[in-house]
Amino acid sequence: MSIILLDIGNVIVDVDFQRFCRSVARDRESGAARIFDRYCTSELKSRFDRGLVAPFDYLGLIAGDPDTQPMPLRDLKTAWQDIFSPKPEAGDAVRRLRENHALWIMSDTDPLHVTFLFNSCPELKQAEQYWLSFEHGWLKREREAFLELLAAAGRAAGEFILIDDREDNCSCAETCGIRTLLFKNWPETLDRLNYL
Repeated sequence: MSIILLDIGNVIVDVDFQRFCRSVARDRESGAARIFDRYCTSELKSRFDRGLVAPFDYLGLIAGDPDTQPMPLRDLKTAWQDIFSPKPEAGDAVRRLRENHALWIMSDTDPLHVTFLFNSCPELKQAEQYWLSFEHGWLKREREAFLELLAAAGRAAGEFILIDDREDNCSCAETCGIRTLLFKNWPETLDRLNYL
């Protein structure tokens, strides 16, 4: 039995950071684009995902940005969390994975998103372990994320299979000896899993 390292974003749920940016920006076009660049894809976001910035400090930075419309922090937090849409086929796929594999969640994410997802996505509660970047300080594009996981698990790399939608994460895992499946959709992923 292999251990599946299952990503969350764009694998179990679809992610739309633009929804957040448009909902909080003073200017729905140029302001939303600047907010996206500063808080959704930047080094600052990577620091947040590594647990190096506290959640309400992060929200405070967004609230203080001149491109953000004035709003209470609780509304900003709600908007930050309201970027996910469930993939309809994910629930059945996760159940099928668990029939023949141990399931661990491995995600580059922040505590605000995880809190929301654990309350709204029942598939996440079916995992046996959780390896979240904000708790461990490494992103999956960094070898240390996988090396630390292997050391903590006390298991061989060959026991794991990463299912992730990002090529850089898959490439990094492979340099550590972990097999990978680049996720495009659930039917293809489940079919390809039979050949690993």
